Amino acid sequence: MNANTESNNLDQMDFGSRQWMLLVLPLIILAVLIWMFVQLNPLQALIGAAPPVEELTIDRFSLSSDGIKAYVINGGPDPVTIAQVFVDEAYWNFSISPAAELPRLGRAIIDIPYPWVEGEAHEVVLVTNTGVTFDGAIDVALETPIPGADYWLMFAILGFYVGIVPVGLGLLWFPLLRRLGKKGINFILTLTVGLLVFLLADTALEAIEISEGLPEVFQAVPLIFFAGLLSFMALVAIGRQKETATSDVPRNKRLWLATSIAIGIGLHNLGEGMAIGAAVALGEAALGTFLVIGFTLHNLTEGIGIGAPVAKDRPGIARLLGLAVIAGGPAILGTWIGGFAFSPFWAVIFLAIGTGAILQVVYEVTRLLFESNENHQLFTWPNIAGLTLGLGIMYLTALLVKF
Repeated sequence: MNANTESNNLDQMDFGSRQWMLLVLPLIILAVLIWMFVQLNPLQALIGAAPPVEELTIDRFSLSSDGIKAYVINGGPDPVTIAQVFVDEAYWNFSISPAAELPRLGRAIIDIPYPWVEGEAHEVVLVTNTGVTFDGAIDVALETPIPGADYWLMFAILGFYVGIVPVGLGLLWFPLLRRLGKKGINFILTLTVGLLVFLLADTALEAIEISEGLPEVFQAVPLIFFAGLLSFMALVAIGRQKETATSDVPRNKRLWLATSIAIGIGLHNLGEGMAIGAAVALGEAALGTFLVIGFTLHNLTEGIGIGAPVAKDRPGIARLLGLAVIAGGPAILGTWIGGFAFSPFWAVIFLAIGTGAILQVVYEVTRLLFESNENHQLFTWPNIAGLTLGLGIMYLTALLVKF
């Protein structure tokens, strides 16, 4: 029997090796063919020497007493060499690291010792060795915050006011929610769906808006949908596992739903925090104050949505405070990211994940409403009224942060 077992194991190993060879062989042939195509370059003989396709994107500027730093990325198919720099229509000395020639998807930092004027607007134009120009504008010149204890604390306070405070105040209505009957709870749940649907659209549109500043090579808009879809599917899968584990304890199931709502809202608040941090970093103090006040009012009703699924339970003050931190805490992280190291690419990724998370919560709350209705009907007049009220509240409060 030992000999037969050994023979079977060897057969299985041989079969596995053949399978791997069948998998890898086409890839090896493809790699060889691509290498041969690049080396022979048959298109060159057909179209002749074509000018390079150049594309540079200025991600952001940072200003200090030493001058201006421009952060750039090459989003084109060909290498780009930066030869000259104009600032306010005048040639200016510059240094660039790691090198003046940027390969495809290469990044560089350009140091320009220009005596910028506080509060003034400046224009920076980059000129490549082929004469192609790429420009960027500094609307209001103010020194970029340098990470320090005071700035970390200031941004944390801003995020606290925008995220945790309004969600916590909304949860103060929790005792009132406990006094509602089944119809009242369903009405609040449909209102929650209205809030979340608005946040879903707002988060997705914000991601698309930021994506317009990214190089086309990143294919940012498809990336938003892919990241959002994967986020939605992953959270649904986690939800199914939690549901199976808590099937005998409905209270835990409702608590998980409230936590899911808090996570989705938290990812949305991350984007709000980034907007505030970026506004402050750019010196737009009036806009930053405007956004803080507007987002605080805008987020007040989010606490109701978080508390609605557990209105029949007694989660305790510590549990409610934890949900408030989950939903509002990411706003603090967002202000740090926006104020110190705003990256359009990562902002798009975070917002896309937030879109998927909010969609998952809308799905779960809608499923809860469907199961709680004896006739399994969603489109009833009370549900439509709650949805309309939720959308209306978010739309009217959103007017406070649009400019």
